[in-house]
Amino acid sequence: MANQVKTICGYCGTGCGLVVEVEDNIITKIRGDKEATVNKGQTCIKGAFAFQYVHSNERLTSPLIRKNGRLVEASWDEAMTLISEKLLSIKEKWSANAISMFACARATNETNYITQKFMRTAIGTNNIDGCNRT
Repeated sequence: MANQVKTICGYCGTGCGLVVEVEDNIITKIRGDKEATVNKGQTCIKGAFAFQYVHSNERLTSPLIRKNGRLVEASWDEAMTLISEKLLSIKEKWSANAISMFACARATNETNYITQKFMRTAIGTNNIDGCNRT
């Protein structure tokens, strides 16, 4: 029998309640949570059916960086160092206002908080936008 796990859908900012059925650590079905006040058991097509990607063999499992015009696997340390160097280079050449970040309504409040905190303190700009303002 499938293990049933209650969760919140991550496809938009609505916050629909879902019940995820899991067998052998694989998602087998998703349905709306009838006890959730937001959606009362209803779901959109993405919330109900777009879960196969979780177990896809085509998912990236390590960072890719461009070397000699080709994307190649890299370690996390190498990728983070490259990102840091590129951001510092842009900031030094063009100023912090040449850098912006896009936040997402689907992300958690904590993720969006740390996004704005990073941009304001580490980068030194208020250039943050997001889909949740539309």
